Amino acid sequence: MTLLRGADAAPLLAALHDRAEPGHGWSRDAFCRMLAMPGAFAIATPDGFVLARTAADSAEILMLAVLPVARRHGLGRRLLDQAMAEAGAAGAREMFLEVAEGNRAARALYAAAGFAGVGRRPRYYADGTDALLLRRPLSPCGN
Repeated sequence: MTLLRGADAAPLLAALHDRAEPGHGWSRDAFCRMLAMPGAFAIATPDGFVLARTAADSAEILMLAVLPVARRHGLGRRLLDQAMAEAGAAGAREMFLEVAEGNRAARALYAAAGFAGVGRRPRYYADGTDALLLRRPLSPCGN
């Protein structure tokens, strides 16, 4: 796993996202904008990545993507754990994320990692799907 910061990582993340979610991938420019935010970082492997950011004592998962061939082998959990560790080391005491209400696999991953629901964002996604807002406390070691 490689820790990435800055716009130089945008082409890699855009390519991975396009392979993970064909037809729904974010553009390189979108990743450039996300990576330009203060506290933004990514952790990547050849088969997936997590994009997150820290701000003060909070952190947020912006995107977690794993290639279809690598799903259900624990990579998503390892990426999530690394992001929590990085955020905790940066001083974050809690981590947030949004997940589509109907994304059962992602919801199971986040529940197993200790995330719990704290809210709902109606019609958050372009297709009208609600997003569930999840939160997990972090220790200084990130877990």
